[in-house]
Amino acid sequence: MRAADVALPARVDVTTSGDVRYALQIAIDASATEDVIVDCRQLDVVDVAGLGVLVGAHRRARTAGRRLVFADPSPRVMRLLAVTRLHRVLHVERASADPVTTTMATAG
Repeated sequence: MRAADVALPARVDVTTSGDVRYALQIAIDASATEDVIVDCRQLDVVDVAGLGVLVGAHRRARTAGRRLVFADPSPRVMRLLAVTRLHRVLHVERASADPVTTTMATAG
């Protein structure tokens, strides 16, 4: 996988969602390729505002003819995406060979 276009902070919540939204918009608009890679390795906490930002960025990318790829989220974040069923909407790629999260990441 190529280098990330955006690296998410440890928290994507009500306090950081504006900055994250802006960074994702810039990356989507500036991307010269179809995929916009979002590095999720540091991401640990996501609240409802943060989930809204991620879904909104996903929609914005689709409208622009791009694909937002959330790269290597932690098992905790993967569980949150599974519980909210967002793993079926967002494109998630895991670097690890964990069969449970790999199956979840490729579903949908």
